[in-house]
Amino acid sequence: MEITEVKVFPIQEEKLKAFVSIVFDHCFMVNDIKIIQGRDGLFISMPSRKKKNGEFKDVAHPLNNETRRMIEDKVLAEYDRVLAERGEAPADRGERAVRPAGDDAEEPRALAAAPEKSLEEIEEMHLRDSFWTV
Repeated sequence: MEITEVKVFPIQEEKLKAFVSIVFDHCFMVNDIKIIQGRDGLFISMPSRKKKNGEFKDVAHPLNNETRRMIEDKVLAEYDRVLAERGEAPADRGERAVRPAGDDAEEPRALAAAPEKSLEEIEEMHLRDSFWTV
């Protein structure tokens, strides 16, 4: 399984840095991944829904650390590329920036970076693009 496309939608908020959509093997899309600035650096948050008791539960997520790391590395690399394209410095990844040795896997094909939009515009766009929308 490979990530074949990554699309980053940067956000200018204190902790939420971007929304991301990824495609696996040119045939399966996951939307609403978030890039979050945590105290130890950037990390990704998988799509989730709020339960009746107020807790959040992931809708889709990796089943092991290797897959999570693969997704996080590809997403954050594309986020850095989008920032560079916009003339911004790469994000500080903190302790999470350490990559495994010999990780020379092919980078995913990047989709065109979207111009900066408000959080509301991004959420509306994700809802509009969702197959659940009627």
